[in-house]
Amino acid sequence: MEVKLLSSVFGLSPFSSERMVSISKSNPRRQTHRVTAINSVASKTHHVGVGRILKYEKVEATVAKVVDYSGAETAGPDLHKSLSDFLEEARGFVGDEYDDGPPRWFSPLECAAQAQGSPLLLFIPGVDGTGLGLIRHHKKLGEVFDVWCLHIPVRDRTPAKDLVKLIERTVRSENYRFPNRPIYLVGESVGACLALDVAAKNPDIDLLLILANPATHVNYFISQPLVGMLNVLPDSMPTLLEEIFGFKHGDPLTAMLDALTNGFAAHQMSGAGGGILKDLFAISAHLPTLSRIFPKDTLLWKLELLKSAVASANTHISAVRAETLILLSGRDQWLLNENDINRYSRTLPKCIVRKLTDNGHFLFFEDGVDLITIIKCTCFYRRGKSHDRLSDYIMPTRYELKQRLDEHKLLIDATSPVYLSTKQDGEIVRGLEGIPSEGPVLYVGYHMLLGLELGPMVTQFLKERNILLRGMAHPMLFINSDVTFVDTQMLDKYRILGAVPVSNLNIYKLLRSKSHVLLYPGGIREALHRKGEEYKLFWPEQPEFVRVASRFGAKIVPFGVVGEDDICKLVLDGDDQRNIPILKQIMEEATKQAGNVREGDESELGNQECYVPGLLPKIPGRFYFYFGKPIETAGKERELKDKEKAQEFYLQVKSEVEQCIDYLKMKRESDPYRHLLPRMMYQASHGFSSEIPTFDL
Repeated sequence: MEVKLLSSVFGLSPFSSERMVSISKSNPRRQTHRVTAINSVASKTHHVGVGRILKYEKVEATVAKVVDYSGAETAGPDLHKSLSDFLEEARGFVGDEYDDGPPRWFSPLECAAQAQGSPLLLFIPGVDGTGLGLIRHHKKLGEVFDVWCLHIPVRDRTPAKDLVKLIERTVRSENYRFPNRPIYLVGESVGACLALDVAAKNPDIDLLLILANPATHVNYFISQPLVGMLNVLPDSMPTLLEEIFGFKHGDPLTAMLDALTNGFAAHQMSGAGGGILKDLFAISAHLPTLSRIFPKDTLLWKLELLKSAVASANTHISAVRAETLILLSGRDQWLLNENDINRYSRTLPKCIVRKLTDNGHFLFFEDGVDLITIIKCTCFYRRGKSHDRLSDYIMPTRYELKQRLDEHKLLIDATSPVYLSTKQDGEIVRGLEGIPSEGPVLYVGYHMLLGLELGPMVTQFLKERNILLRGMAHPMLFINSDVTFVDTQMLDKYRILGAVPVSNLNIYKLLRSKSHVLLYPGGIREALHRKGEEYKLFWPEQPEFVRVASRFGAKIVPFGVVGEDDICKLVLDGDDQRNIPILKQIMEEATKQAGNVREGDESELGNQECYVPGLLPKIPGRFYFYFGKPIETAGKERELKDKEKAQEFYLQVKSEVEQCIDYLKMKRESDPYRHLLPRMMYQASHGFSSEIPTFDL
């Protein structure tokens, strides 16, 4: 395991900074993964506890990489490490060299490539104390955070109140050095309690808390018998385990178990049951490591530490002012009390609770749990004093795009979307070849019922052209609290794919940064239209986007989408639900929670009621997308300042969108593969990955 050892926390002060030093722990069985860049930190030399100083590196920080989304359909998981890797690398954190000394911070070299201006992330471990609890997440965290992990040696007996002081000293020191940089405290179980205490004592510092299964109480029904059992165990239990089972590093049995873990288990135990068996093999192979991390006296001490940390956190919880994200496992039976978590969420002024119903206590080791993805989905990442949804946005990874493709796979496979675009010379081509490569570009079009076109369209832009559409979205998509009308986690896909709350200011900022911006002037009124209103535009009377587009010379691409009437029939719309008392009440509550971005507008567009329409599915037809010829605004800024000229230009764009819809409605009648059965027969004879033809252009 290779790390950057920052300093013993005893050596920090608000008027000094750490000197980063490199420590290398040889690992004969696994090649370590170095990264090429770290933040340089120059200052005095401090006491560094244990470890051999090799060198001080001064390297400029790197910038965020551009993601290539080609082949995203087959992308593998972003998180490759497992419980076995944790146990393997934890072996390097126990032993005479590391068991003594004070708690200290280290930064894994996997985390050394963060982009310029990354916020600081301090990881406070749970009962293991190794500081390796985020090992599966190091690489991705290191791309957007400056990651420091706290290591508490096995024989360290620093009480909870002093650990809080040590963390607080680091927080104050880093806040002094970089006053405009937010500091994230990530704590699990007992570490979450320590993080709460630090936040309570430092309300003036810009802290953000991520608490994974915070220990809200001590289960004395479990802890008391555990203490009694530990007291009768011999102190030499680690040595006895090695003698009885023969598990020693380098022994044939250990090598065999590791081979089973890394080879056979990886291929033959890939399911849920396989993951459990793989973990059992890992635990068996590293039993001496576990016994050295948790010797009897250390376990007894951890229980006392837990009790005092829980009591202190519950006492000081009302003083916390930091933004907080609580990750709550549905199957954690150890320290969680859901009533306490509900109390936390009500007490903490800015608190988000993300429930992970299928996960257990050791959240960060479990498959399917990606901390960076959770941070993206909850919009919990920021680099400055306030959150900027534009500059703080983190691009999706190839695997995250694959997950979005998997979510929409059934819809995409069932509707076999056809994409048409128009080149600058007016030629209509199949695919997105006619889409401008360089921004700023504003895409203005029709919103299908429930926005059914969004998933297929946005993912296709990424796959085919590596273009991210920053969609202007209703603010309800960014609600993190519990609401009555939708599971907020269902909205994660829109946040991951770059949605931004709709506003003139956000459109201005995105076009200024030369982005590709997706705008639906009809908004929620168009996406929740009534019976008989298919393909009808509900645009405002005023040319809201024309002037801002011309300000930056943005190209405007009008587009139309048809096919919703081929896959479902609207049987219960807003007018129907308003006549049913219970549905009317639900609709009014949902509309109130969602908010109305056009409140005060007396026109039809201002009637933005929020509800879930009643749909009757059909045998699926086909989706058709047509992107018209890009309309230039460059050089027209002065001309479009005139209200009449701007209104005329606005109506031209609206007319182009209507023409795109009419073109598709007409041409789909001649598509021999419009219906499902012909498409299935075509793919059966040409291969299921083959591209299905459509009408002649």
